[in-house]
Amino acid sequence: MAMRYIGIIVPALVLLLSLAAAQPVESQVPSASDYAACNREAPQAAKAGTDSPTKGDHVRADRERADVVTTKSTEFTGKGIESSDPQIHGMEAEGAKDATYQAAYRSCMRRKGF
Repeated sequence: MAMRYIGIIVPALVLLLSLAAAQPVESQVPSASDYAACNREAPQAAKAGTDSPTKGDHVRADRERADVVTTKSTEFTGKGIESSDPQIHGMEAEGAKDATYQAAYRSCMRRKGF
């Protein structure tokens, strides 16, 4: 009977110790230099056609070209894109009119870890 409890207690202790020893994950926050670097890189990548735009890129680009801002969306304000999505936040508004530019910008931000 004691062996039965050891088979349950040992894995439970290992799990608890591994959770206690694990370091908390710190999320990175993109800086202005990250935004600027990706905004510089995106036009060349868009011209080279290295990234494929998603349906979301096309929708955002169409919305930006139409200059339509709904009351639910605060993504497109001012000179840069403001979004809770770190892969499009900070994108230049002019570049946001091009779905391929958006794909290139997102790829750059992803490479930077965002």
